[in-house]
Amino acid sequence: MARPANKRAQELTKAELELMNIIWKEDKVFVHDILDELPEPKPAYNTVSTLVRILEKKGFVGHKAYGKTHEYYPLISKEEYTSRYMAGVLDNFFDGSLSRLVNFFSRNKSISVEETDKILKMLKNDSQ
Repeated sequence: MARPANKRAQELTKAELELMNIIWKEDKVFVHDILDELPEPKPAYNTVSTLVRILEKKGFVGHKAYGKTHEYYPLISKEEYTSRYMAGVLDNFFDGSLSRLVNFFSRNKSISVEETDKILKMLKNDSQ
């Protein structure tokens, strides 16, 4: 899949991520399909259309034209985006250290001791 054009494009805004989740789920969509999936109160058609064009400019989606209508599809998988995003979090907040990341969640009680143990076992298995 294509990669976003620049480093800044690697991070999606909340609104862009909401649209990308729909695009990833459906794989191919028209703007009206995205609108159908959005919760109430729904934004204006032009707002969604503008956001999708921004995603296209950033290199996250491509389109196929049918006259004046465009069908959009993802150029980057959700897994690839998640991997890049989490690598950025790891680098920017934890100096690239997985143990600091796990320690952060453990201290903040976001994960249990059992979950921490499972994570450590998975990491150990991946490194072998």
